Amino acid sequence: MPETVKVLFLDRDGTINEDTGSYVATRPQLKLIARAAEAVALARAAGFRIVIISNQAGIARGIATVEQVEDVNTYLNELLAEAGGSFDRCYYCPSHPQHPHPEYDRFAGCRKPETGMVERAIADFKAEGLTVDRDASFFIGDKLIDVECGLRASLHPILVRTGHNEEEICRRLGVVPEFVADDLYEAVTAHILR
Repeated sequence: MPETVKVLFLDRDGTINEDTGSYVATRPQLKLIARAAEAVALARAAGFRIVIISNQAGIARGIATVEQVEDVNTYLNELLAEAGGSFDRCYYCPSHPQHPHPEYDRFAGCRKPETGMVERAIADFKAEGLTVDRDASFFIGDKLIDVECGLRASLHPILVRTGHNEEEICRRLGVVPEFVADDLYEAVTAHILR
């Protein structure tokens, strides 16, 4: 019988670290949002696997390289680990519909709000003998596309007001998150762990 796991799927920029308005391509550009690392640590302590799901179109746009994005993700995990949390897996989509690229266009189906990265994570867990319990899993992000991705993937979507805070857009378009939180810490402590 495969072991069942619950997963906290997290957007990166604007949810865990500050969204500076440009692509985070170097370690000094990565600044954690207050209490975000503690939130990840609390979720991990409560038994959640942590998975980052991030659109990184800066790669297709030539603003950041794959190596830079991967180094920033490594650094992010180091910062999270210092607070007692870390992520299990990290997926990013390098493509952008307005910036065709022969190498990255094949990943178009992974770009949020598409669920390609979530499904890949679930398949990778399955390859390890772990079944993801979608009913017990959450998707947290700061944009409409994050809420939509969570809904499409049959996860519990949560919108945070950090980053882009697209609460009004979600309301207007009828893409309704299960919970709206001021930040990742509130999402975890006031909703997920409650």
